[in-house]
Amino acid sequence: MAVQKILITPILIFLITHFAKSSSFENQYLNRGVRSAYWPSGDDLSPSSINTSYFTHILYAFIQPEPISYNLKITKSDKKYVSQFIKGLRYRNPRVKTLLSIGGGGSNSTLFSEIASQKQNREIFINSTIHVARKYRFDGVDLDWEFPKDEKDMFNLGLLYEEWYNALVAEAKVRRKSRLLLTSAVYYNSTIRLIGNGPRSYPAQEIKKYLDWASPMCFDYHGAWANNTGFNAALYDPQSEINTHFGIGSWIKWGVPPEKLVMGLALYGRTWELKDPNVNGVGAEAVGPATDTDGSMNYDEILKFNKENGANVVYDEVAVSFYSYAGITWIGYDDGPSITTKVGFAKSLGLQGYFFWALGKDKDWSVTSQASNAWGQ
Repeated sequence: MAVQKILITPILIFLITHFAKSSSFENQYLNRGVRSAYWPSGDDLSPSSINTSYFTHILYAFIQPEPISYNLKITKSDKKYVSQFIKGLRYRNPRVKTLLSIGGGGSNSTLFSEIASQKQNREIFINSTIHVARKYRFDGVDLDWEFPKDEKDMFNLGLLYEEWYNALVAEAKVRRKSRLLLTSAVYYNSTIRLIGNGPRSYPAQEIKKYLDWASPMCFDYHGAWANNTGFNAALYDPQSEINTHFGIGSWIKWGVPPEKLVMGLALYGRTWELKDPNVNGVGAEAVGPATDTDGSMNYDEILKFNKENGANVVYDEVAVSFYSYAGITWIGYDDGPSITTKVGFAKSLGLQGYFFWALGKDKDWSVTSQASNAWGQ
């Protein structure tokens, strides 16, 4: 076979140098860890308005699978919002990675159980996620199954992770493209004990081997479902295992390496209506969610409430969380200083990064910018 000579021209030198610099810059960008957030589809915050300098990954929330067929259901509104999401983010920052998140808190957990239970069902579902992700130019897929109901579900979830990853690898090889990312939102603790029927643990080895990362949802620790005030996302709680320090520690002890974990942070708080406005500390008796709320309040709304009502604002140094109260309304939430400390905690453990639920709830990028600065550029 004859050896062809390559003529090194100034243009070729420029292209090689430019590509090398671009690849190096891209690698540096991706090696800064994961600073991510979910964008709820249809939110008032336009994707083109997202300040992408504070994020490496942004997730579209949510798409649902169809019953019976197990294919992803792309509604008319989904087509509209997905298009806005991808185009808006590509316009703002082409380097930000986009993921298609499937499920969410309002999804049908039983349907996910059916999907995961049979190899044929898993295959249909997996192929559908790849097709949709490629069609709309996402960089990855994310599963938010809330929550597997028993150990059988957890075992099947491990099979789903394995087969999903293998399908992504095979598809990337055939299409000669980069593999789609595979991530999963999970319970704050490696073992689910507080909800459902009995304890069940996540498949640690499959998470370690097949996911790019798992995202423990380190929030919703306390809410108006209980008639006592409490913190939404306490970092520490000496009286209980319901805290982020214990939850993240359980994941690491269970065998998931820190670099496979992305810690959840909340841009909203939990509200109560106090039974007695004069008894207003942590654990105070309450009669339900605060008036005119569903039991939650976005961060920007909390700031407005505090200002308009002259609320008392208290920082709890043990929980590393804030609460405020005015009249009969009590709110537990995070602000810049507590988020900064929590991000520092995640970084000190060697976690891969953090994520926020959710975009559109901040105030002028106040909290998200502080989190990004705390993680480091």
